[in-house]
Amino acid sequence: MAPTTNHTDRFAASMPRLEAIAYRLLGSASDAEDAVQDTFLRWQAADIDRIEVPEAWLTKVLTNLCLNQLTSARARRETYVGQWLPEPLLAGDPMLGPADTVEQRESVSYAVLALMERLSPNERVVYVLREAFDYPHRKIAETLDITEAASQQLYHRAKKHVVDGRARTEIDAAAARRIVDEFLAAATSGRTEPLVRLLTADAIAIGDGGGKVPARTKAFEGALAVATFMRGLFKPGKAKRALVGGSPAVYSTTANNTPALAVVLDGRVIGVMCLEITADGIAAFRSQANPDKLERATRRWAATEHGEPLLHAF
Repeated sequence: MAPTTNHTDRFAASMPRLEAIAYRLLGSASDAEDAVQDTFLRWQAADIDRIEVPEAWLTKVLTNLCLNQLTSARARRETYVGQWLPEPLLAGDPMLGPADTVEQRESVSYAVLALMERLSPNERVVYVLREAFDYPHRKIAETLDITEAASQQLYHRAKKHVVDGRARTEIDAAAARRIVDEFLAAATSGRTEPLVRLLTADAIAIGDGGGKVPARTKAFEGALAVATFMRGLFKPGKAKRALVGGSPAVYSTTANNTPALAVVLDGRVIGVMCLEITADGIAAFRSQANPDKLERATRRWAATEHGEPLLHAF
C-alpha cells in the first residue's frame, strides 16, 4: 500500500530522534542525513499498515543501515589522511538530540564520540541506544537480533571502554567560559608557562584536516608539547594569514555540549576547537579543520546570533 500523508507525517515526527541516533552512531551529520533518508525510502516501500510498532521498525532499519556504514567506514579510515575526528555540531543544532541528563549530554560530547571509535559496531549501537535514549535491553536485543544478555554484555564492555578513556566532569557554562578566556589569554601571551598551568600533565592536542588543510598526522602529547604547539598556533604571522585567506575571528561557543572555539572567516567556519575540561585542567583539544566536515557548522553559524569575537587570530 502506498504511504499516505499520515504515514509521511509519522515518519517526520520520528526524524529528530532518528537523526540524533544516526549522528551518534556515525559521527557525521551528512552520513546521518543519508541514513535517515534511506530509512525513509524503505518506509515508503514497506507495507506500512502491517507494521505494528513503527518506531521500533524505523529504529531497526536505521540501525542496520548505520551498522553497514560503520563497517565500511572503518576500512575508509585506514586510508584517511591524518587524524580522524567527528563532524562537530554547534550549540542548538537539532541533531544533538536530547540533553536532559548527564548521560545524554555526554553521549554526544566530542570526547565521547572520539572514544566510541574504539568500539565495535554492535557495542556502539548498544551504548548509544542505552545511554542516550534509555532503550531497555529487551528492545535493543530485538533491534540487533541478539539476546538480552548479549546486549547487557555489549553495553558493559562499551561503557568500560568509554569510562576508562576519560574522566567524567560537568563544568557549568560560566566556569567553562572563564577557562576558555584564560586559555586564550595564555595562548596569545607569547609564553609557554601560563599555558602549561592550565593543562593536565597528560593533555593532548589532535587536529583533523582531512588532507585538505594542514594538520599534524600525530597528536601532541603532554602539557609542555601541547602548550608549545598552542603558543605557536596563536602567534600572528603573514604566512598563516595567507594560508587561510585573511585574519579569522575567534569566538567562544559550544560544540557537542562541549566548550569550544569557532574560527570564522567571512562568515565561514574554518575551524572548531573543542576543549575537554576536567577538574585538573584542560585535558584535550580536538580541532576540526576539514572543510567537508564544517559545512553544517557554517550553516548553523549563519542562522544564529554569536556576539562579538574574542580576538582576531594571526
